[in-house]
Amino acid sequence: METNLLILPGLGNSGEKHWQTFWHEKFKNSKRIVQDNWDEPIRTEWIERLNEEISKLNSPTILVAHSLAVSLVLHWAASNHNKNIVGALLVAPADVDSPEHTPESIRNFSPIPTIKLPFPSIVVASENDPYASFERKKYFAQMWGSELVNVGQKGHINSDSDLKYWEEGQLILQQLVAKINTI
Repeated sequence: METNLLILPGLGNSGEKHWQTFWHEKFKNSKRIVQDNWDEPIRTEWIERLNEEISKLNSPTILVAHSLAVSLVLHWAASNHNKNIVGALLVAPADVDSPEHTPESIRNFSPIPTIKLPFPSIVVASENDPYASFERKKYFAQMWGSELVNVGQKGHINSDSDLKYWEEGQLILQQLVAKINTI
């Protein structure tokens, strides 16, 4: 099964040194969502844009979400469905419920839904992510019915982590594809 990727950056977009940017360049079967306002995100507008992009899909697609975009996926899945969404790679979820971990500008994404996702998913978590405690990410993975992969001390798994093509992440993505293909 040829599976496409829909890359969903978080707050501020993913810059040129972010693994999502490298993946978008590498994987010809990927599309990257573009939001109107990356710095002061409005949940309803982000969901609307995601729904718009998903409605254009005509083949199996995995959502590849980073940080705030993980909340976006959960909010979308709480009230939408599309048979072409076959899985989600949820990388470094930001704890939008925690003023201690995330800025006020994203509070409108709170509360993050704790529903079981209707498709296979993997939460990729770093032990020293400043935007969410590891315990919280374990809780999210459990609630969402996601497999949890601990990648050790990788910060927020973003540009600052300097992962380039993030080969480890590509292997995790392959695990997700294998899991989807057994369904």
